[in-house]
Amino acid sequence: MVDLVNSERRKAGCSPLTVNAKLTKAAQDHSKDMADHRNMSHTGSDGSSPEDRITRAGYNWSSYGENVAYGYSSPESVMKGWMSSPGHKRNILDCSFKEIGVGHAQPDDYWTQDFGTAR
Repeated sequence: MVDLVNSERRKAGCSPLTVNAKLTKAAQDHSKDMADHRNMSHTGSDGSSPEDRITRAGYNWSSYGENVAYGYSSPESVMKGWMSSPGHKRNILDCSFKEIGVGHAQPDDYWTQDFGTAR
């Protein structure tokens, strides 16, 4: 997934993202939460926002973004969907973001990308 993101960023003239363990934890935990509750949303089952979850994971951010999706069976298919959506594409191609975490959970293939720039 990260290679696919960085390929799109390279085409747009952005620097590649590096994987951050704290963003990965936030993304994976959110994907699992969405799968457990069968609900795709930027709001967690506990009422948390992306900001809340990224902060709770210990990431000290100056900016962040989040993409979520479900029902796509592969990284390639979910990336195609995100790149066809202006808001999701904007997050992927935001050159100000420096790091990423990705989550994926079953059933039904719930995906999360958390983007960030640390303070």
